[in-house]
Order: sequence, then structure tokens, then C-alpha cells
Amino acid sequence: MTAKVAVVRSLHYDVLVTGSRRPCKGETVPGCAWDWKCGGKGGFQAIETARHGAAADLIGPVGNDPFGAAKQERLSQAGFNSDERSPKSWQQKK
Repeated sequence: MTAKVAVVRSLHYDVLVTGSRRPCKGETVPGCAWDWKCGGKGGFQAIETARHGAAADLIGPVGNDPFGAAKQERLSQAGFNSDERSPKSWQQKK
């Protein structure tokens, strides 16, 4: 029997900035490059749950902007479908 899990958590879009060195306390160091990754405990938990064979649903807001679109694309690549309810709900592709 396949376990069914619903994850209700946050989804994040992390912006990582690279600088020439680590700043000292109270100091600002200019960044020279940036990258991004999708994060948030909810997204990670749902993806890992699905990878381990459970049927996973993920319920959480993603936003209606380019950052939200990136989160939606990452979840789609991980095998989740979305429906159009608000807050956004994702179901593992069957």
C-alpha cells in the first residue's frame, strides 16, 4: 500500500550573492555575482517524500511573479502538477 502524505509548508526562492570576501561585523561588501535556488522546507519535504515512494501533495503559496514561476517550474520538474486553487496546491504526477 502506498502512503499518501500532504505537506503544508512554505516554499522559498533563495538568492545567493557571491562577494570577494566575507564581511566583518557591521560591514557591507559589494557582491560580484548572484545565483538562485528554490528552497523552503515544504518543497524539500514533498520532493523527498515522493522520491521515497509516497504519493505526496504539497500545499503552499508560490506567488504570481517571476520568482513564483521559477518555483512552479522546479516543482513541475520534480514531478508535481499544480491546480489553480489559492493557495497553490501541488499533486505528484501519477
